This record gives sequence, C-alpha cells and structure tokens, in this order.
Amino acid sequence: MPELPEVEVSRMGIKPHAEGQVVTKLDVRQPQLRWLIPDSLYDIEGQTIHAVSRRAKYLILETDIGYALIHLGMSGSLRVLPEMVPPAKHDHVDLHLSSGAVIRYNDPRRFGAWLWQPNHSDHPALEKLGPEPLTDAFTGEYLFERSRNKRTAIKQFIMDNPVVVGVGNIYANESLFTSRIHPQRQAGLLTLDDANLLVGNIKTILETAIQQGGTTLKDFTQADGKPGYFAQELLVYGKTGKPCPVCETLLESVKIGQRNTFFCPSCQV
Repeated sequence: MPELPEVEVSRMGIKPHAEGQVVTKLDVRQPQLRWLIPDSLYDIEGQTIHAVSRRAKYLILETDIGYALIHLGMSGSLRVLPEMVPPAKHDHVDLHLSSGAVIRYNDPRRFGAWLWQPNHSDHPALEKLGPEPLTDAFTGEYLFERSRNKRTAIKQFIMDNPVVVGVGNIYANESLFTSRIHPQRQAGLLTLDDANLLVGNIKTILETAIQQGGTTLKDFTQADGKPGYFAQELLVYGKTGKPCPVCETLLESVKIGQRNTFFCPSCQV
C-alpha cells in the first residue's frame, strides 16, 4: 500500500507536468473505485490546475472552483504519458492536459479514490486529521501529551490519522526499531525522551524514503514508472527470522491492529 513517502513522490512526479495546465478532458473508464467517482468531478474540465499539493495520503489538484482529491488506495499509481499511448488493463482514469500529456490512474484492486470538492468547504475525508509528520506541528512534546493515559500499542497509536497522518506500517516499524521502542508498549508509557527520539526518527526515515523515491514492495512505482529504492534501506520490515542488524538476535513478528509488525526482542523494550 502506498504510504506517505510514495504519495509525496507521486506528487513531486506529476507537479511539473500538471501545474499551469488546463484540464481539457476527464476520461473515466471505470467509475467504481473505493467510492463511485462523482459526476461533479467533471467540473474540473476547462479548469487550470494551479497547484498539486498533498494532505495525508490524498493528492490535491487545486483549481479556481474546487479541488480534486486522489487517493492511491492499496495498488493505485499515477503516470504522466503522451495522449496517444493507449490505456492498458486497470487504467481507470485519464486527466487530459492542454500540453498534450495525460495523467493516467492505474489501480488493479480499485481501492483508491477520485473525489471532488467545491471551494469554500473542506472535504469530509480531510476532517479530523492530525498534523503532517514533517512539519513543525509534529513534535516530541505534542506526541507525549497526546499519548498520556493511552493504553493503545505505540505502533497503532502513531499510525492513527487523528494523532499524526502518514506514518504507515512500513515506516512505523522502522521508526520504532531505530528508537529501540517495542511496538507493543502502551503509548501512555512513553517518556518525553522516548517521544522526542521517536518523532525525530519518524521525520528522518520519512525524509530518507522520499529522497529514495519511496518503497517498492509490490505495486508502487513513481510517476515516471521507476520503482522506489527505499526497500534497500529497510532494517526490520519483512525480515522475520533474520538477524537483527544491531545485535544479531533473530527478528520476530506479531500482528498489531491486523498489521504485520516486525521487531527485535532484545533491542526494543
């Protein structure tokens, strides 16, 4: 599933091709994604895309009259292609641009989304979201205060969007390992020092993943079709039974919140 770094890499990939371009046509071949693509999305035709931004895992195409929200779901990807390239299987949406390029959305599992929101209001999908992890709003002090009296496992806590957005499964595993914090520890038992260390490592790991182009495990590719390379940097994710890179104890795994969780039983307490 694309996580925040993969979505941010996709944003950076389509941004130079989309900003300043007029949407000449919206071509929807499969309207039934996670939610039915609304007819109101066609309002984007004839509009200039002024900015390509991101909130949590949503890409936002901003115009004068509203904005399109794009979510990649579990297997979605965006490519920038010449218009004459014929669509392939699972190419569900094309956004044709005045430059002659097309932003093409491919999604084999169809768990992604294309939504539309008129100006002067916020889309419900963006309500109740926590701070972006790479901003100054996400600090150790903030995480410490939010975690007080919480019995939730710390891994599940930092993956909760109302707490902080975009810390998905891969990066939660890696950040907790680097911070030497056991993923099953209750969030309320975090000390301020723990919180400062964890927040710092979350920021560093996410920034490194973005610089590496994201993490390609199965489905994710960048807007130019290239894979992300952060998978080569993973220390514990997907490595059950392999030696810990720090102490050589065999790494273990457990399910937390229905997600596979990887950790070192010696390093992480």
